[in-house]
Amino acid sequence: MFKRNLVVSSVLVLGIIIGAFFFGNSLTANINDNSKNEMKNGQGLTYGSASDASSYEDEPDLIRAIGIDGTTGYVKKDDLNGPQPKTPEEAARLTNEAKPKEIPLYDVKGETIIGKFIVGG
Repeated sequence: MFKRNLVVSSVLVLGIIIGAFFFGNSLTANINDNSKNEMKNGQGLTYGSASDASSYEDEPDLIRAIGIDGTTGYVKKDDLNGPQPKTPEEAARLTNEAKPKEIPLYDVKGETIIGKFIVGG
């Protein structure tokens, strides 16, 4: 009986230790994923995903995107978003006039064009 309780207790403790190890690593991974918008390239431009940005100002300078041929790269925030409206009327006009357009897909430096990305459509 004592051996059985010892084995069960050992397995339980081992499971808790392993679970804590993996749970702790997943928290670290999430923290690192959320900080990708804070990464900067050699030119001082921020790059990463725009999914965590709460506003246009919070988006990185270079936003991760997948080009029309499947190439992963970055588009410039200003190319992607276009001109920012100054009034609600201008916003409505720009929305109504919006047509699909092709913009360059860059490498992480934001200098070399490696593909094309379609905005809208």
